[in-house]
Amino acid sequence: MKIFDFVFYTLFSLNLIFGNTPSLILSSDKDKFLLEIISYVIDKGHYDPKEMNDKFSKNVFNSFIDAVDGQHRFFLKTDINNFKRYEYEIDDQLRLSNIDFFNLVYEKGLQRIEDVKNFYPSLLEKPFDFSIQETTSLDFKNISFANNLNELKKIWRKRLKLSTLDRFVSKKEEEIYKKRIDSSYQIKSDMTLERESRNLTRQNIDDYFDWLGELERKDSFNSFVNSIVNEFDPHTQYFAPQDKELFDTSMSGKFEGIGARLQKKNEQVKIVEIILGGPVWKNNSLEPGDQILFVAQPNEDPVEISGMRLDDSIKLIKGPKGTNVILTVKKVNGEIKDVIIERDVVVLEESYAKSAIIEKENNKFGLIELPKFYVDFKNYGQRNAATDVKKALLSFKEKFVDGIIIDLRNNGGGSLKTVVDMAGYFIDKGPVVQVKSIGGRKEVLEDNDPTIIWDGPIIILVNEFSASASEILAAALQDYNRAIVMGSSQTYGKGTVQNVIDLNRIIAVNQYGDLGALKVTTDKFYRINGGSTQLEGVKSDIVFPSQYASIKIGEKDQSNPLSWDKISPANYSENKYNIRDKYVIERSKARLASNPLVNLILEQGEWIKIKQEDYNFHLDYNSYMDKREDDKKYTKKFEVLNDFRSDLSFIWLEQNEYSNETDDIIVRRDRWLETLKKDIFLDEAVNVLDDLSQSNTKLSQLN
Repeated sequence: MKIFDFVFYTLFSLNLIFGNTPSLILSSDKDKFLLEIISYVIDKGHYDPKEMNDKFSKNVFNSFIDAVDGQHRFFLKTDINNFKRYEYEIDDQLRLSNIDFFNLVYEKGLQRIEDVKNFYPSLLEKPFDFSIQETTSLDFKNISFANNLNELKKIWRKRLKLSTLDRFVSKKEEEIYKKRIDSSYQIKSDMTLERESRNLTRQNIDDYFDWLGELERKDSFNSFVNSIVNEFDPHTQYFAPQDKELFDTSMSGKFEGIGARLQKKNEQVKIVEIILGGPVWKNNSLEPGDQILFVAQPNEDPVEISGMRLDDSIKLIKGPKGTNVILTVKKVNGEIKDVIIERDVVVLEESYAKSAIIEKENNKFGLIELPKFYVDFKNYGQRNAATDVKKALLSFKEKFVDGIIIDLRNNGGGSLKTVVDMAGYFIDKGPVVQVKSIGGRKEVLEDNDPTIIWDGPIIILVNEFSASASEILAAALQDYNRAIVMGSSQTYGKGTVQNVIDLNRIIAVNQYGDLGALKVTTDKFYRINGGSTQLEGVKSDIVFPSQYASIKIGEKDQSNPLSWDKISPANYSENKYNIRDKYVIERSKARLASNPLVNLILEQGEWIKIKQEDYNFHLDYNSYMDKREDDKKYTKKFEVLNDFRSDLSFIWLEQNEYSNETDDIIVRRDRWLETLKKDIFLDEAVNVLDDLSQSNTKLSQLN
């Protein structure tokens, strides 16, 4: 990631949520009411509610300050000292639905944003001198807040200079490249490149403050609420109404609308991406870059959206399947026209399972890549992860594959029901996962269908980002000795269950409108062997080296996770299946140990950790380039990893019900198939399947 991307990405992603202030009194009443409802739900519904005491208060204090100004770009030390009078009183305020602390931070934040907004343009008026030797630090957790506004200006100047320097270096390299391919090209002067780079930095920061200007008080309060509920555990989370809708979309992989992603910039709402297969794509009358001026519903007056928040504009445009929306659009070529779009269900294909046939010499294997355990909560009969995997397995059987790989790398979880259904495809019947609820009640979720869809060898691929539902499936098949788990030393370690509670259903009378929802931790997962997946995750039978092994990214690295424990095992037969062949596992370990690329990946992981912990940057061109060149020389040795190509052949597995062959989709599929050839660990997984297939392991032969 480039330096300027890092600086401004963190600006946008740190949830610095101060904005325009509507009626403070009305908002405060709703905020207090919301806190009362949430406190009630957590007290009655959380698996392990914490005592709200001074320690709790201090943690919420630090969490909220970090959320609103984690980069120390706005508040001064005097502000923080002023806030600290509430450091140990937030718990007491919550019991009384008092929000004085929040109001103080919010109002001071508005003031500090105006202070910075008034001085930052002057910092970009004059050229930066890249010959002056100075440094800056982006170690946000350890740098202190500025003592005064003059010191804050110096912090901003250095960070703006760093962003500009990074752009300057990139532009200078582009000029050299242009000269190399065209000797007649006149290279731009450093003065011109600096000015262009500085203008881009100014445009970026202007966009940031435009975004801040659109935020409202409720946005900031939502962050405060999450600072509170996150203190109970990392996965308890408050969803404002629009956030709940996004959560549902991410879980189902679909929504109802027009199928376009929008962006607002300089008061203009433009189309930045058209989703394949969606209504806009089918209509073929809009394209990226088109500006939406007005939105109208049939038989209603059009509404101008340039002055609206982007979220409010999207609400007008989205709507139920089968309804029309009329968009007045300024085309890229300047033409202004009305476009009628019939809304429909928009499917986000990247959320769904992908399948392929792998050919190695005379053997064929099946691959299922599952990004998440998706489901439509409103209708389980609709497309979900379990039904898609079942279709793929049936196709594999028709093609007589010798083994399958289920790739759960980077799969963060999803629907528990789909996991139980899916595990049942590989065992005759029996427990899949144990769930312990509030009060110690234990439930064993079982597969009661004796049908086995796939009775051959299985490899489960995991990594540090495989979490929750992914860990349940991997653990169950490992405990049954039904599959070999390959990947990182352990998975993420999220062994808790969350339920989303509609806060509007908690009360009989609500005068404040939509209150949103609370995702609250209500249960804990346990393997059928009795051990929790919380913190410890699932240990791989065959460990792959990882670029991220040295980076703290798991559940155990969160600030306040629930603890690990163990309960009695479920009633199951550990030796019923015997896919986890010890000889095959040892052969794989030996291959990995002798593979020079594997050791290189380990070294790369250590290098990534070193660079991630290096927060100091030079602001003069020569020192900046020296460090950059040193990094290039060292990382050059890792380029050989990009050259790896397996000898395997990959063939896309067609599922006719969902096939919609277009040029764009074909390009995406071909690109995915090409990435599979570059996957060294997938290659080793096939080697393991090859070893297993030679022993002709089938459940029918084991029972």
